[in-house]
Amino acid sequence: MRVKQALRGGIAVLFLAGLAACSGGSDAPTEVVQLTTALREAVAARVAGDQPAARPQLTRAMLKGIEGAYLEATLEKNGKWAYLPVEGVRPDEGNGAVTVWRTVDDVSLITRNGVLVGTRGLGGDILSTEIDLPAGRAGPPEGGVRVLHVRDSNDATVPVTLACSVRDLGPETIEIVELRHTTRHLRETCDGGGGRVVNDYWIDTRRPIVWQSRQWAGPHNGYLRLRQITE
Repeated sequence: MRVKQALRGGIAVLFLAGLAACSGGSDAPTEVVQLTTALREAVAARVAGDQPAARPQLTRAMLKGIEGAYLEATLEKNGKWAYLPVEGVRPDEGNGAVTVWRTVDDVSLITRNGVLVGTRGLGGDILSTEIDLPAGRAGPPEGGVRVLHVRDSNDATVPVTLACSVRDLGPETIEIVELRHTTRHLRETCDGGGGRVVNDYWIDTRRPIVWQSRQWAGPHNGYLRLRQITE
């Protein structure tokens, strides 16, 4: 039997910890108990003070008890973090698929082919993005204009227009929780909206997966660091 344990800390924490109650019944695998205990302690630390909770030291053994894809997200401006499971995937009317990653308290990140195109629940959210993504591969287009529709402090929607270009920085092997991935590192540079935005993507060389990225989440939130820790 699988159980969902909702934990709050940073943005919010939601992790699926299966097979037994998260209090650690005798039927629970040791690695799952270790994981949920670490998350609980991290949340307690966050509640007790103003500093972001200590991030759990994940291991691949812990993650073996977890089903489905999870995204680890860190907001650079304050160090807040979350684990977000996939809420749903739907085909895009353009190219690729839209994936919604969502925490228990309705903080959501929306990606298209691994590119961040929307946020909800962070404040100053990206409500939608006009972007022409390539068919059949993950990551950003080779260049061009995109328009982000961003909610401002007056609850109005403001368009932010960016002119972007992409450089291929070559092959790079990255490690995410003890698992190595062979990737290509793409760097996207965008001008507009009163400044310059630089997004980085580490894309699997064999499959359309963005394993890791650093992406701009609008003028209010700044950059998010994202890692896909399970699939």
